[in-house]
Amino acid sequence: MEPSKKHFQPSSSFFLGSNLLSLATASPVVRGNDTDQQALLQFKAKITGDPLKIMESWNSSIHFCQWIGVACGCKHRRVTKLKLRILKLSGSLSPNIGNLNFLRELDLVGNSFYNQIPQEIGGLRRLEALNLANNSISGEIPSNLSACSKLLLVDMSDNQLTGEIPALLGLLSNLKVLGFFNNSLRGNIPPSLGNLSSLERLGLTYNALSGIIPESFGRLRNLSFFTIFGNAISGIVPVPMFNLSNIRIFDIGANKIEGTLHSDLEINMPHVKFFSVGDNQISGQIPLSIFNAPNLDVLEFYDNMLDGNVPSLEKLDKLFRLELGGNHLGHGREGDLNFICTLVNNTKLGSLSITENNFGGEFPICISNFSSTLQALLMSYNNILGKIPDEIGNLINLEVLDLAQNQLLGPIPFDIGRLWKLNIFYAHSNFLFGTIPHSIGNLIELTELVLNFNNLQGSIPLGLGNCKNLILLDLSHNNLSGPIPPEILGLSSLSIVLSLSSNSLTGELPVEVEKLKNLGQLDVSHNRLSGLLPNNLGSCVSLVELYLEGNLFEGPIPPYLSSLRGLEALDASNNTLSGGIPEFLVRFGTLYEGVFKNTSAIFVEGNNKLCGGIPELHLSRLTLVFSILLIIWFRKKKERKPMVTHVENSLLRLSYQSILRATNRFSPQNLVGLGGFGSVYKGILEANGAVIAVKVLNLLNHRASRSFLVECEALKNIRHRNLVKVLTAISGIDYQGNDFKALVYEFMENGSLEDWLHSSVGMNEPETMRNLNFIQRVNVAVDVAHALEYLHHRCETPIIHCDLKPSNVLLDREMVGHISDFDLAKILSGDKLNYSTNESSSLGLRGTIGYAPPGFPLQLLIYVFCDELIIEYGTESEFSTNGDMLTGKRPTNERFKEGLSLHNFIIDPILLQESVREGTIADITLNENNLGNDEYLQCLNSIFKIGLTCSAKSPSERMDMSDVVTKLCSIRDKLLRPTRLYRGIRTAYDAKPTVAGI
Repeated sequence: MEPSKKHFQPSSSFFLGSNLLSLATASPVVRGNDTDQQALLQFKAKITGDPLKIMESWNSSIHFCQWIGVACGCKHRRVTKLKLRILKLSGSLSPNIGNLNFLRELDLVGNSFYNQIPQEIGGLRRLEALNLANNSISGEIPSNLSACSKLLLVDMSDNQLTGEIPALLGLLSNLKVLGFFNNSLRGNIPPSLGNLSSLERLGLTYNALSGIIPESFGRLRNLSFFTIFGNAISGIVPVPMFNLSNIRIFDIGANKIEGTLHSDLEINMPHVKFFSVGDNQISGQIPLSIFNAPNLDVLEFYDNMLDGNVPSLEKLDKLFRLELGGNHLGHGREGDLNFICTLVNNTKLGSLSITENNFGGEFPICISNFSSTLQALLMSYNNILGKIPDEIGNLINLEVLDLAQNQLLGPIPFDIGRLWKLNIFYAHSNFLFGTIPHSIGNLIELTELVLNFNNLQGSIPLGLGNCKNLILLDLSHNNLSGPIPPEILGLSSLSIVLSLSSNSLTGELPVEVEKLKNLGQLDVSHNRLSGLLPNNLGSCVSLVELYLEGNLFEGPIPPYLSSLRGLEALDASNNTLSGGIPEFLVRFGTLYEGVFKNTSAIFVEGNNKLCGGIPELHLSRLTLVFSILLIIWFRKKKERKPMVTHVENSLLRLSYQSILRATNRFSPQNLVGLGGFGSVYKGILEANGAVIAVKVLNLLNHRASRSFLVECEALKNIRHRNLVKVLTAISGIDYQGNDFKALVYEFMENGSLEDWLHSSVGMNEPETMRNLNFIQRVNVAVDVAHALEYLHHRCETPIIHCDLKPSNVLLDREMVGHISDFDLAKILSGDKLNYSTNESSSLGLRGTIGYAPPGFPLQLLIYVFCDELIIEYGTESEFSTNGDMLTGKRPTNERFKEGLSLHNFIIDPILLQESVREGTIADITLNENNLGNDEYLQCLNSIFKIGLTCSAKSPSERMDMSDVVTKLCSIRDKLLRPTRLYRGIRTAYDAKPTVAGI
């Protein structure tokens, strides 16, 4: 798929040109200016991190003009350039830079410099290029830069700048490039910038700027690049800006811009390639003149209040993406979609979105003649009539087809099976009839298939069982008949919804339902299903909602449903179930009082022989009864009693006996993990049905008792949403008279990060691979960072985990990360590090071999995005709250027998496949240049940058956890900003997105 162009946010190299650094070769030593040499040495003194040893060349053995990154003039031997790009340097900027009086270029792109920009830079009167992009610089932009009157380029993008843009920058009359995108700048855009008559590129994307676009910007006749995407700019666009004839990139999207466009508005931008006014509050009509731009690649008007017709697009033969969704375009009648057919001769069109408008008329047959380059066709939420053309199969590269909520008639074309790259197919809420073609089983890349609310007939195609990537399948509210194919229930990939309700399906519920272990909602209600409910429904342990009502199920409610501890909704009404109400429904741990203790929650009308339940129902206690009408409906209360996390003062009092019963006598089937000091079991408490994790200490290990004390000490006074909650500690005697010690934790439904990132063999399951998408991985990294920031800085006594590895990061039902296993926690007292037991550290580095960096190693930043894992440090005993860094392989991997540098790592191929599917890369070589070419990879690059910064050998040189949290949250915020690609997709479910950013 072609690279996604959600908005035009260039990498730093857009402003900066070549990424190459010329390293000076040795030459005879010559005398030079001592002032410059001292200034350079002061610059070096402020460098706190230099993993590539660049600064080692800055010594007296050669003249400073031969130092790496330094260039001098031939005549006076004064420093004219200081160019240290992408060399992993960290530290603050020395004020002594201001003493390099002959400096013309200062280029520090792609490092980790922090703190403020020294005011002394404003004294560099000869400075022509100031390039500090892609660092961690904070504070305000020095207003005295205006004194550097020869400046041609100022780029401070991708930093943490605050404050306002200084109005005095309008005095830099020679300035050609001004870049501040991706900072935290606020306030108005200074009108004085309209005086920069030489300005060619102005990038202000992703800040917090407000106010209006200055009228003076209409005078910037040389401007070719203008982007203010992602701010809070309001007002109207000055009309003269539409006549800046040199514009190539014009992006004012995602602001609060108002005003009315007119069809006769003259837009004179003959060279424009990217034009976006999307996600604003603009009304009126699309100006005809914009369609006279022959080089237009991306055209975006989405999410405004535009109306009227869309003009002919025949002149836009280079158009790649057209976004018109979320407006009031069209009149709901024939002819509205004529503009689509004017794109037939376009050979580059990749994405067409017209969702959520008033388009009417017949489905354009000409779409089947579009170029095979089309990847996304989004037409939902309109009033389109007619049928889906048989020739839709010609669009062989289509990945997203969204035709939902229209008035389409006829069958689903058989040739739909030719769209072998299709990921998402939505056609719900139409009037489609006929059978679902069995060719749909050819769509092996399909992840979401939603066809509900149509008039489809016949049986469910067995071939759907070939779609092993399906996470959501909804065929409800049709006229489907026949049995439920076991092949469908065997799709273990289904994790969001499987809905087959409101059809005429017959037969029994296949036992293959047990394979739906990750499914959140199963709905087979209102069919003609019969027979017994299978016992192995209890294997669907992730179920939150289970709807069985309106069928002919008979017999008892299976006791194995007691395993569904996460269940929030169960409806089994209007069947022919018999027998007693199972006791476990009274004791469900998700309820306080039990649903059957509330008579208003039970409907038993006409069933006076229904047995069981509470006395208030006055039901029979007979073992069996005749036909009954049973409704069981319950929901979790939103307000729960808080779980107590203190080991001391715990409200939960448990004994060895209660733990023995909860774990079924420590059954191997309940074993969920093994560690150096003991075993972890899943348990269900008899008292209230709560699901717990029980860590039983192996007291044959002489360190286990100390581990128990260390963990209790570490946990007794801490509480954080990203730390696994400890419910209580147990110390007693087992039935053989041996000492017994255990810790009881809140159970984490989704296991460990290790389980999700690597193939694992479950206790009773074959080897499987579970995948995390990019957003989920970033979320886990943020969760861990928050927890460690709390441990390092917000505890009364700072705590260092010392054994942070993927198996010690657990995921709850919502995939929120929680740190566990404090066996090896160190507690910092002042500047000294001590065991909580006051023992001296004589055992060297503690923790799991290959996994045990102190503090926050940021291994998870690399581990979750890389193939596997190894640690650089394996012998040091110094502990610090500034962690070490990991690469990407397990420590037992064959590749590491001869060692591997920290900075060599392998991106997880799953992420590369995901990014290809989502249209972010087509062919990639992993280096600094490519990682900056797309927003997805820019974020990945930023994450790696954090990891590399935290891998400095000296703890004092590593990034503080507070800064890590800030940076990671900033990266996540960018990823979650609304995308423009596939933005027309809407689903009826409140589910996790499957396309990045939706």
